[in-house]
Amino acid sequence: VFPDREPVELRLDHEIFHCVYDLKEKPQVPSIHAAWAGRTYERWDAQEPHYRGLFDDQGRMMAIICHNTDLGDGWEREGVDPWYFREFSEKRSYPLGINIVVYAMTH
Repeated sequence: VFPDREPVELRLDHEIFHCVYDLKEKPQVPSIHAAWAGRTYERWDAQEPHYRGLFDDQGRMMAIICHNTDLGDGWEREGVDPWYFREFSEKRSYPLGINIVVYAMTH
């Protein structure tokens, strides 16, 4: 998208993790199928979530990259399984999704 930019790992103290919901860790959301298999990650080689940002020359975030996490399943699959909703949608996907939208709208 921006060939002249390198993604920068976002530290947990970045405002995007605290602007509405104060997240204590970088959320990792498995796909619903991985969760049903008892995993909190999708692949054995992808157990640590990474959040990276692409920034412009003024230091404003232009894009966020959510790697080794499936936040989308937390938004898409909330009606499939009440357990998945409570464990992953409510606790992880929704809070970070709301933070991302608020951060984008206010920066």
